[in-house]
Amino acid sequence: MSFTWHIPTRVLFGAGKLGELHKEAPLGKKALIVISNGRSTKTNGSLDKLQDELKAWGADFVVFNKVAANPTAPTVDEAVEFGRGNGCDFVVGLGGGSVLDAAKAVASLIPQDGGKVWDYIVFGTGGKRPLTAKALPYIAVTTSAGTGSEVDAGAVITNPATNEKTAFFGSYPTLAIVDPLYMLTVPKHFTAYQGFDAFYHNAEGFISNACNEASAMIELTAIGKLAKYLPIAVNDGQNLEARTQVAFANTLGGFSMDVCVCTAEHSLEHALSAYHPELPHGAGLIMISVAYFSHFVENHACDDKFIDMARAMGKVNATKAEDFITALKEMQAACGVDNLKMSDYGITPDEFPKMVQNTRDAMGFLLQFDPTPLTDDDMLKIYQQSYR
Repeated sequence: MSFTWHIPTRVLFGAGKLGELHKEAPLGKKALIVISNGRSTKTNGSLDKLQDELKAWGADFVVFNKVAANPTAPTVDEAVEFGRGNGCDFVVGLGGGSVLDAAKAVASLIPQDGGKVWDYIVFGTGGKRPLTAKALPYIAVTTSAGTGSEVDAGAVITNPATNEKTAFFGSYPTLAIVDPLYMLTVPKHFTAYQGFDAFYHNAEGFISNACNEASAMIELTAIGKLAKYLPIAVNDGQNLEARTQVAFANTLGGFSMDVCVCTAEHSLEHALSAYHPELPHGAGLIMISVAYFSHFVENHACDDKFIDMARAMGKVNATKAEDFITALKEMQAACGVDNLKMSDYGITPDEFPKMVQNTRDAMGFLLQFDPTPLTDDDMLKIYQQSYR
């Protein structure tokens, strides 16, 4: 039993919690609000509500609205300069995981003495420059349930010039608000993609060789809640109870990454969406998940853990590792995502060798946490078996 539990983010969780922000101690005088380049925060009312809460603090604000589904280094750099130029002294990320990741990087970078975000990336072609100044206070308001980024210190940034999608490590959010009221309007397919991202954060952590008793407690709880409630949230988006349970499991996935770590399923997917940024991260994970987990089932890497996950997913009489694969397929079918095709996003099998290399170069650090080592041939086979 060995782990480090240091999660300094204060979390306000539950329906209506965004409306309680004004009760918290103000974090600054002028906020940089970071949102997506879409309309979701306006449609669901969260942007208006956030601005009202900031006004109650007496805080000014400016809005940066250019973050795409896979946040890129140039966009983060632009947001940093925008925040500096407007004299912002704290940052609010409002939206899904991509927005929260971008805003987290921006809050860390604004106080630094120059440089661009890729200068501070420690993997691949990153400049490995250390962060020397304390990050600005950062509030993460999540309006989707997928990444758990509201309670961890990591962010995923893509460099379109090098087709690298990898991790930036900044500071933990000062405050997180998880309000399921603003998740009710997330479309069906995105609810599924995001929910499965949360599922894999927990499932990967549970089978990883970094799993410990603290993380296992978190991960099995989240796996059980997602198996039960994600199909409901997908098929009945206005079901607040289901949305709340999925949101809780999502935040637990962030906690899992704080006390444990994901495995190479995430590295393999990042290579897919690094070359095809229109591919939603959760959809890519769904595409490769059966082949990825089946590899370890077939090699009896951690049979007991797969049985435990199958039981948490409702197969209470599970006795073999294969029962987890059955439960996973059934959960994907219940959420209507069991027939996703790589070919629909322009991915072709001839790209797989370079994606295997990209997995090692950009996110290879996660390979050490797989329950048994993956060879290049293993990774190539997982891609090939997943292709449709």
